[in-house]
Amino acid sequence: MLLAYAVAGQIVLDPERALSIGRANVERMRSAARGAARIWLQDWSELLDGPVSDLLAVLVGPSQRSREMRQLSPFAGVLDEDQRAAVLTAAGLRAAPAAGAHDA
Repeated sequence: MLLAYAVAGQIVLDPERALSIGRANVERMRSAARGAARIWLQDWSELLDGPVSDLLAVLVGPSQRSREMRQLSPFAGVLDEDQRAAVLTAAGLRAAPAAGAHDA
């Protein structure tokens, strides 16, 4: 869920970039989608073209629909690797890098 919050922050900070990445990912994923995934991708597509507030509500919402849709998030690439790693470290899902390890 923390990754969804971080993505939401990027959408707020740079909506043009984040929504462009989301739209491109939806288009790429559609060719392989089956079953419920097709419905979720259509829902994401509509959200990406609608009010940002509606998109954010689904992205970070507690509802069953929001949880299901986050399983097929189109926002890969919105966070860079350092941002993603920082979120996972903060959540305790990844060990903090050793001092100086990033400088190597």
